[in-house]
Amino acid sequence: MQPFALNYARPAVKLEATTPYVYDPGLQLNVLMDGRVAAGDHALLRELGTTTSTAGSKTHFDD
Repeated sequence: MQPFALNYARPAVKLEATTPYVYDPGLQLNVLMDGRVAAGDHALLRELGTTTSTAGSKTHFDD
């Protein structure tokens, strides 16, 4: 007998998304390509809602 959920389970789809910032291990912050701190870019925050750090926990946010 096959569990009911396996009839409908699908693999997660990887979306191709690029972020306009990268993690800077020296500053321990996300920075924009021009070197500014990403959390200080109000237009970026309005568009994305947050700048999630890729260092350590995925639940860490740069304030």
